[in-house]
Amino acid sequence: MNWPLEAFLSFLAAGAFGVVFNTPRRTLVSCGLVGMSGWLIYRMYYLVSDDSVQATFAGAFAVALVAHILAKKFKMPMIVFSIAGIIPLVPGSRAYNSMRSIVENNYLEAISFAADALMISGAIAMGLVFAEVLMQLVFNYQAKRMQKKIGMTRN
Repeated sequence: MNWPLEAFLSFLAAGAFGVVFNTPRRTLVSCGLVGMSGWLIYRMYYLVSDDSVQATFAGAFAVALVAHILAKKFKMPMIVFSIAGIIPLVPGSRAYNSMRSIVENNYLEAISFAADALMISGAIAMGLVFAEVLMQLVFNYQAKRMQKKIGMTRN
């Protein structure tokens, strides 16, 4: 495995999809960094667990966390960063292999590829949602803490 090459290619893929999705120019590098971080988390987790679904969940979770941080920094919606960032995690080859197997009348192999693609897609969705919930809890805690501080200084 060539970590620098994979990091560069995932950065390039996420940045290129940022261009396709018409994100502002000043965020293209950040979109690439989000995709690269998600892919590297995915690869590290996959090396440890050898489970692509769990690794995809971890990668999508990382994408959403980094996207939230960058959304705050750039004062832009989180979706600007997360959509381009999840592109390296999308199971396109498994979906393609599923359709190819159907065309070749190899239905058992097609079901296997399709089930894998669906589980990975679900893991992407769950990773994004779980990170969103976590960040909302953090933001609510920070807001309550700030209100408490402001209330203490006024009295």
